[in-house]
Amino acid sequence: MQLDLNLLTALDALLEEGSVAGAAARLHVTAPAMSRSLGRIRKATGDQILVRAGRTMVPTTRALAMRAQVHTLVQQAHQLLAARQVLDLAGLKRVFTVRWHDALTAACGTALIGAVRREAPGVQLRMSAEPGTDTPDLRRGEVDLESSAGAPSLPDVRHRLLGTDRLVVVVRPGHPLAEGALTPERYAAAEHLTVSRRGKLRDPIDDALAGTGGLERRVVAAGPTSAFALHLVLATDLVVTLPEAVTRSAREQLGLVTLPLPAPLQLPGVPLYLLWHQRYDDDRAHAWLRELAARTVRPLFAPR
Repeated sequence: MQLDLNLLTALDALLEEGSVAGAAARLHVTAPAMSRSLGRIRKATGDQILVRAGRTMVPTTRALAMRAQVHTLVQQAHQLLAARQVLDLAGLKRVFTVRWHDALTAACGTALIGAVRREAPGVQLRMSAEPGTDTPDLRRGEVDLESSAGAPSLPDVRHRLLGTDRLVVVVRPGHPLAEGALTPERYAAAEHLTVSRRGKLRDPIDDALAGTGGLERRVVAAGPTSAFALHLVLATDLVVTLPEAVTRSAREQLGLVTLPLPAPLQLPGVPLYLLWHQRYDDDRAHAWLRELAARTVRPLFAPR
């Protein structure tokens, strides 16, 4: 049986874009040529792959099941054939998916996209939101770079420490906590908001308070993102405790008041890691993106 490996590239584009026109534009071919490729894929797999649903096309069950594997195979093939080539940023055509938590995206996303456009205008950057639960997307090749507050436990996931943040207390201008010394007792007595993509109403701050004379704070709400939390704090008497460096720009734009945590509650610094899968260790384009991301984020942690 003779296989045309170009069909894998076409199949990957079809599954990513969800349309013949989108896949054709991505691979710089005509729509009729992509339609012919889809026909050959259907014949080879015995599956329709994409079917009409109103004015759009949706993947079949089998297409959904094979999407991650197809994407991995295509990436591996590109790495195998391009391993010895000199990286030509001006001519590089590639889509990278970067998944950072919302505060880091707000602080550095614009700078990263701008740097990519300047150095490699043919590269497309997909900034992806964090999921509500942990996923193996790095392993599946669906995410190229990810941010994390902890080093990975999986041996095939690489990491790089970009900096260490500290927690600060954020309140609206004129908030009672902004006047006078902020003691653990005053801090605990306020109404608090946590930031958790899973809606957790408790975090390490509560454990630190419990170890300080058995104090307990009242958490009245949990927000999914730092941006939501900061806007809510601006409009209410709620208090939120967030990493300082990655939220600095957003806090300053909103004119919020930043206070240090009470001394007895000082917690270890919050590390910020960049994660990627080991399959990209020798991928020169990926290494370029990693270095560019690191250069973009590091200024957040420079002494002020």
